[in-house]
Amino acid sequence: MNTAESPNQIRRTLDSRLRQLMPRGPVLLAAVVRSTRRCGRYGCKCNRGEKHIRTQITYKEGAKTRSVYVPADLVSEVRQWAAEGRRLQCLLKECSQLAVALLRSKPQAPKKPSRRPK
Repeated sequence: MNTAESPNQIRRTLDSRLRQLMPRGPVLLAAVVRSTRRCGRYGCKCNRGEKHIRTQITYKEGAKTRSVYVPADLVSEVRQWAAEGRRLQCLLKECSQLAVALLRSKPQAPKKPSRRPK
């Protein structure tokens, strides 16, 4: 973002980003994680080296990281939700930066002289 932009240009860019903030579907602020593991059953394919694949989401709840299992038939849909969450997060960050740039582009009022007695 160019900081030498006029306040009108910054305002137009900010308004454009704010219009893009409308979610296009469900929003998920989490990471989709794919991992492998062994089940421990005797004779299972995972004991021969081919581990079981599972997908889960991880998210923050307060100061703790939580995870939730994602069924195999929902994985592609949940990935789209997470992508939408990342898109909105990036837009919010950009809107915040534009708002700060807009504030900085406004001329400051001159300071009034102090009226201290001499």
